[in-house]
Amino acid sequence: MTQSQLDFKIYPPEAQGVGQFDGGRITEIKPIGFPQEGPAPKNLGPLFYWAWASAKGYGKIALHPHQAFEIMSYALEGEIGHYDTFENRSRVQAGGAQVIQAGSGISHQEETVGESNEFFQIWFEPDLRRTIQRDPTYNEYANEDFPIEEQAGVTIKTLIGKGSPVSLETEVEMQDVSIEKDRQLQTSLNQGKTLALVVISGKGILFDIATGVKHYIDRQDFALVHAEQSGEFSIQAGSLLRVAMIEVPAQVDYPLYRNR
Repeated sequence: MTQSQLDFKIYPPEAQGVGQFDGGRITEIKPIGFPQEGPAPKNLGPLFYWAWASAKGYGKIALHPHQAFEIMSYALEGEIGHYDTFENRSRVQAGGAQVIQAGSGISHQEETVGESNEFFQIWFEPDLRRTIQRDPTYNEYANEDFPIEEQAGVTIKTLIGKGSPVSLETEVEMQDVSIEKDRQLQTSLNQGKTLALVVISGKGILFDIATGVKHYIDRQDFALVHAEQSGEFSIQAGSLLRVAMIEVPAQVDYPLYRNR
């Protein structure tokens, strides 16, 4: 059998971290937790933290500080609110995003507004030695601000990368991808890169083209694909499948917080 150029790891929901805020009004499943929350999957590079939060009705994450990291909150369902110590106040609905580049320091609070709310919060790690010397920034984006490409039953919304209004210091690309049943997206991964994938809804298969091996994925599964050498795989939909995908370098040329 041909040796795979790609390494696949699948983490079901029960293998991920959990958390909660506001007396349990907001609950989280964490594909990638903070360092003190247990061992992290390998080859994550500058992808530092990824939480999937849910709330029925109003919930609040109280005012808390950040420095140096770049943080995206991406609304999947409902509406999320933001307030920070630079007097920024905003709300974004499903498909919108809030982006903090924390720089020398900013404090913010978050809230869920709709009857049913789900959102990602994702932390990216640039070179903290540089970004901590910069002024913090906050920007918000509506769903229609992001470019969308449609091809043969596949819809690709670019959240970070070519055509996106989001500009980060961290080297990263992120897409929200929907694939119709029995359709597929074929993609390649260059040597030294890692693709992290969370299944928002549906089920499907990650198919290793070199070996023919199938890796089955379902809702809330977290998958990591690491390229020891450049390779190709496809994402095949067994039902209407929606995934969030983040590609980062497995290694960067600056020290990472997790390795300190």
